[in-house]
This record gives sequence, C-alpha cells and structure tokens, in this order.
Amino acid sequence: MGHREDLLEGAKRCLLEKGYARTTARDIVAASGTNLASIGYHYGSKEALLNQAVLAVTEDWGDSIDQERAGEPLPDEPLERFRELWERIVGTFEASRPLWRLQFEIISRLDQEPELKAALAGAQIEGRTGLAESFQGADVKDDPEKTRVVGIVYHAMLVGVMAQCLIDPETAPSAQDLTDGLRAIMGDG
Repeated sequence: MGHREDLLEGAKRCLLEKGYARTTARDIVAASGTNLASIGYHYGSKEALLNQAVLAVTEDWGDSIDQERAGEPLPDEPLERFRELWERIVGTFEASRPLWRLQFEIISRLDQEPELKAALAGAQIEGRTGLAESFQGADVKDDPEKTRVVGIVYHAMLVGVMAQCLIDPETAPSAQDLTDGLRAIMGDG
C-alpha cells in the first residue's frame, strides 16, 4: 500500500476508535505510519480524508453483510427472506457497534460539515438501492421507483433498529420481532 491507502486505513481505524470530532491529523498519521504533509498532498485536508474514510467504513460494513450472504441462498418466501436478512444484520451489531456510534455522531454534525453531508446524500441513495435489492431480490431490479421506495423503508428500518441497539441492546428488536411486527401490520397475524 502507498501513503494514500495507508492514510485511508489509518483514518478508518481512528474514526471507529475515537469518532469524527476527536480524530486529529496527528492521530491519523500515527495510525497510518505516514506524515502530516501526506494528508494535504493526497486528500487536501484532514476533513476530506475523514469524509472519504466515513464512506469507506460504511461501505465495508455493507460488503461484510454481502459476504456473510455469499454461498448461502436466501429463502424465496418474502417474510422468510426478510427475517433471514434481519438476522444477519442484527447479528453484526456487536462487531459493528463503533460504526453505528460513528454514524449517529456524524448525523449530529452534518450542519457543520456540508461536504460530508453532500457525500453522504449520494451514498445514502446507493445504500437504499442495495438494501432494496438485498431484501427484495429480482423483484425490484427492473423497477427504479419500486427500488427507491422499498429502499427508503429498509433504510429507515435499519437506522431505527441500530439506534435501538445502541440505546438498549436488551430490548432492541430481533429479526423475529421485526418479522412478527411486519406480519401484524400486514394483517397476517
């Protein structure tokens, strides 16, 4: 890896350990084994590097969910597919707790970080699309509007579930709770 990649990896580690506001350029340099001048040379500023690192750690989490699915086909029945995917997502919470703390910290900072807000807006659309495709499969592939609205619902659920996990993991919803709740909403139980 070169300095650019080392800086990104160091920034990702710092974000997960210290958060956005408490990560300094010196922290990143120490974590990456590079030097202060490298940040400006490769990214322009510490904030630009941190913004890219935020997107990268979020993408890494999404990739880990996809990798967990690799090789195991999901059920075709929609509610079983829903339950199985939520089981995988909720199952990652403890390992991904630092990511979710970071996500909520960043939400609180968006008014002070317009570049980050703009970057996250684009990533949010991609994330919604990925969630829609994961949960609905081929059912949304050829329908952009359905993909959009389904992705919005799953994204809202994801953020809400992870917030509940952060606040009180003991009472946070399980995959079965979410499935049973959806069944009740649909009038099926």
